[in-house]
Amino acid sequence: MPEPTKKEENEVSAPAPPPEEPSKEKEAGTAPAKEWSLGESPAGGEEQDKQNANSQLSTLLIEKPQTGSVKVGENITFIAKVKAEDLLRKPTIKWFKGKWMDLASKAGKHLQLKETFERHTRIYTFEMQIIKAKENYAGNYRCEVTYKDKFDSCSFDLEVHESTGTTPNIDIRSAFKRSGEGQEDAGELDFSGLLKRREVKQQEEEPEIDVWELLKNANPNEYEKIAFQYGITDLRGMLKRLKRMRRVEKKSAAFAKILDPAYQIDKGGRVRFVVELADPKLEVKWFKNGQEIRPSTKYIFEHKGNERIMFINNCALTDDSEYYVTAGDEKCSTELFVREPPIMVTKQLEDMNAYCGERVELEVEVSEDDANVKWFKNGEEIVPGPKSRYKIKVEGKKHILIIEGATKADSAEYSVMTTGGQSSAKLSVDLRPLKITTPLTDQTVKLGKEVCLKCEISENVPGKWTKNGLPVQESDRLKVVHKGRIHKLVIANALTEDEGEYVFTPDAYNVPMSAKVHVIDPPKIILDGLDADNTVTVIAGSKLRLEIPVTGEPPPKAIWSRADKAIMEGSGRIRAESYPDSSTLVIDVAERDDSGVYNINLKNEAGEAHASIKIKVVDIPDPPVAPNVTEVGDDWCIMNWEPPVYDGGSPILGYFIERKKKQSSRWMRLNFDLCKETTFEPKKMIEGVAYEVRIFAVNAIGISKPSMPSKPFVPLAVTSPPTLLAVDSVTDSSVTMKWRPPDQIGAAGLDGYVLEYCFEGSTSAKQPNENGEAAYDLPAENWIVANTDLIDKTKFTINGLPTDAKIFVRVKAINAAGASEPKYYSQPILVKEVIEAPKIRIPRHLKQTYIRRVGEAVNLVIPFQGKPRPELTWKKDGQEIDKNQINIRNSETDTIIFIRKAERSHSGKYDLRVKVDKYEESASIDIQIVDRPGPPQAVTIEDVWGENVALTWTPPKDDGNAAITGYTIQKADKKSMEWFTVIEHYHRTNATITELVIGNEYYFRVFAENMCGLSEDATMTKESAVIAKDGKIYKNPVYEDFDFTEAPMFTQPLVNTYAIAGYNATLNCSVRGNPKPKITWMKNKVAIVDDPRYRMLSNQGVCTLEIRKPSPYDGGTYCCKAVNDLGTVEIECKLEVKGGLSFCRLLLQGVPPNIIDSYLRDLQSSNPEEY
Repeated sequence: MPEPTKKEENEVSAPAPPPEEPSKEKEAGTAPAKEWSLGESPAGGEEQDKQNANSQLSTLLIEKPQTGSVKVGENITFIAKVKAEDLLRKPTIKWFKGKWMDLASKAGKHLQLKETFERHTRIYTFEMQIIKAKENYAGNYRCEVTYKDKFDSCSFDLEVHESTGTTPNIDIRSAFKRSGEGQEDAGELDFSGLLKRREVKQQEEEPEIDVWELLKNANPNEYEKIAFQYGITDLRGMLKRLKRMRRVEKKSAAFAKILDPAYQIDKGGRVRFVVELADPKLEVKWFKNGQEIRPSTKYIFEHKGNERIMFINNCALTDDSEYYVTAGDEKCSTELFVREPPIMVTKQLEDMNAYCGERVELEVEVSEDDANVKWFKNGEEIVPGPKSRYKIKVEGKKHILIIEGATKADSAEYSVMTTGGQSSAKLSVDLRPLKITTPLTDQTVKLGKEVCLKCEISENVPGKWTKNGLPVQESDRLKVVHKGRIHKLVIANALTEDEGEYVFTPDAYNVPMSAKVHVIDPPKIILDGLDADNTVTVIAGSKLRLEIPVTGEPPPKAIWSRADKAIMEGSGRIRAESYPDSSTLVIDVAERDDSGVYNINLKNEAGEAHASIKIKVVDIPDPPVAPNVTEVGDDWCIMNWEPPVYDGGSPILGYFIERKKKQSSRWMRLNFDLCKETTFEPKKMIEGVAYEVRIFAVNAIGISKPSMPSKPFVPLAVTSPPTLLAVDSVTDSSVTMKWRPPDQIGAAGLDGYVLEYCFEGSTSAKQPNENGEAAYDLPAENWIVANTDLIDKTKFTINGLPTDAKIFVRVKAINAAGASEPKYYSQPILVKEVIEAPKIRIPRHLKQTYIRRVGEAVNLVIPFQGKPRPELTWKKDGQEIDKNQINIRNSETDTIIFIRKAERSHSGKYDLRVKVDKYEESASIDIQIVDRPGPPQAVTIEDVWGENVALTWTPPKDDGNAAITGYTIQKADKKSMEWFTVIEHYHRTNATITELVIGNEYYFRVFAENMCGLSEDATMTKESAVIAKDGKIYKNPVYEDFDFTEAPMFTQPLVNTYAIAGYNATLNCSVRGNPKPKITWMKNKVAIVDDPRYRMLSNQGVCTLEIRKPSPYDGGTYCCKAVNDLGTVEIECKLEVKGGLSFCRLLLQGVPPNIIDSYLRDLQSSNPEEY
């Protein structure tokens, strides 16, 4: 078994990210270890450990990022998706490069991390976008997602390829790349780092350079430069070792001898890790990438004294990782590098020559079976695939590149590269000499026949067909056929445009073959655009240009004729025109006489053709005659007319109707759809306005001229029948009827009414009409007109009627359009006065006592019934009512009692008596006029004890004509005599006042209260109640009252003020004095009184005079005068009003007023006309 060797100091490793101290991953868990038997897989053991350590792990990712490749300078995006149905918050995601670099800190110009959330699908989307990728971005990446106790991760690779360039012919140094520490691709060759596009100058062989010594002595800023210069790709690993070499070793308490910094072993070999413990009792655990290693056939543990040994058998590339061992609380670590032996090229590529279309195979042999070999064409790697023309075949140590159907583009230099060598060869692809076996031949075919051009050449190569120098485009009719060495051009149904010279040229050969195709065709007239009977319709007055397509080869000659008379070509009104593919008949201004049959004859060498065409000249119809208006209504009329005499050669399709007001010149169309009949009913006209109507006839050609207008007519309509016809009163010789005006009167207005009646027996009743009212079948002469003249009122009395007769009554409304439909009374009326017993209907609110306050108005309406008109009598408390104080107004249906200002004397019982003939009805109403009560009669202090006083009083003499509802008691201290309410709404006439202040002397007063409120005055106790202190009586000292009176005095004077014309100005000052002084404002010694331009305010001694929108006239001396009983004081100020916008602008800009005055005076003196 080979002994493990240390990694050489000057060894070159794969490229890595910039040097940073890798962060140690957290250990997977703390679950108890499981017993393992010899021979179990370490990978499975690690997975089982992970499951035991964290049984709660579950899958979160529903879409994982996939391995991808990108060219240098391009962008690439990796996407991970997490389903959030069972998650209460957003999961945490981390992106890593390798096993240690957290990319969240690297986000910036070339790396962006994004995250989005779709609410409908509840999916989180996480994106990592790499922008303008560089070569050193290649490697293994990892995505980790965590949510509470759930965890998921995914690894993926990124490959970065050179965009263009050739492979430099350089030596391959033994270099390894650990793109992901401990991942599946660890230890593979990094060809991307070796195949960089740069020119390498051939240099003489130089002695070996110790890179370790260079890195030890170099500045950290020069690390990358040294790695690039000497082809170091695992710079990070070397720097980690360099850092450990520089670190000062500290003596360990647990280890007597620690692991070496790094170990290197060939693939398939066995490596031995040894540590020596200071205390053999310490428990030792071995770890790989943070996961504990369990004993198995691959990992073997041995104990020799204080030495603890671990063997790794059959080392694979996945074993290339970081290892560490723990003893107690201490640990030591190392790195294992697994090196794959180089693959050598045992049989070199050989140069080859081939012809186009042949199969080419390039063969190479290497030192081992199934080795990793890469093929290149002109320096660019060949990537085989389903769509690639290149196939790579591996047979053990043989590697064959197969090119099917070689072309000239495949001529290039092909190279193969392995980890231990390379080989190249040139491939040349040429054309075979071409021979024409069967050439193309000229052809002449008839129109519609098939054309087949055929040739045969010696080589099976494609070619191009051209017609008259232009490429031939395939279609459903034209097919290009290539079968082996035979080429065909097939044209089905030959057309005249297919005539020409056709040339076939094989690809890659400049050997054209040509043939001519000639197509012949007899003359033919094409009438597809005409009707079935070949009829052409033209409108009179328009130009007809009838173009008939013709065909024939050679082009035929066309002759037009009408009634055996030839139509010549020239400049006449009717002429013929000839063109290569058509013949045209031209009629400049079509007339009715131009209608007829026209013949066309075609003739050429191949034959003749004949056709007849019928030309029909049509026109718009003549205008119809003036219409007749046969009937009118309120907003409609009925009109009819006759069709026009001449329909223009085309049937009449319908008519358009227009109307206008007689005074207007603007016609308005009434129908937008053609009227098929000769009768029409215009609607929506204005009543009382004169109208005219006219007609247009329409055929397929157009619209005729308008007819003459009809005679003017005015829409008018009678009113609707009167409404609510009723009997108002009946006597022994008369009947009084009343009704309401019609619901619809119309523009004709209402002139009056006609009331008609007839006696029973002269008519027979009909069925009720649509309004539910009876109508009567009676000749007009049997109805008697009650009023000889029209009446305007809606009430009329029919006199002179015999007693006990029965009459029918109807009423009509009359206007300029005539009489409306009559309104009938529903039943016959008996002419006899009917006595109706009187009945008084007392309103609900008057059935109880009617209460009003003194001074309020009383207005009572009492309805009653009775016929004939009853007699009414009012009495108050059995006495006649004084009509000077109480107003009584009576009508036929009610009586009103009205008192403008009620007094208490108006209270009482009012009796109403209604009498009709011998019938009588009476009713009573109680009216109560109330007022506030008087004060109680006497208030006395019955007893004083402690803090209490007992009061008694007698009810007031005047209760205000309403019951006393309670009393209000107030108290007042003798010192201040300010009254405070003690008890409200008290019902008794005695009370005890409590919680009085000891040592004070009190007076009491009492208010009476009823429904109107408290009495105006109160009754006060004549004597006071002294709340005495227990013990020694204190005699209060006597103090003289302080005199607070003061003469008026201004505390803030008025100041001179400038005002702007048109802007409100205010004058302010403050004054004090006791009693409060009276303020008077004056202007120029004249008091300002009731002037709307001034507003004077006074608040808390601050006096303000506001001048609204002053003008220069308002300037002057203003004075504020304050007067009270102790004196008078005045203060003055001057107000100057400046006019114009210039003063305002200058003042707002901070210019002093005196400078503004001087400026404006100078301006006024220089331009006096403008001022």
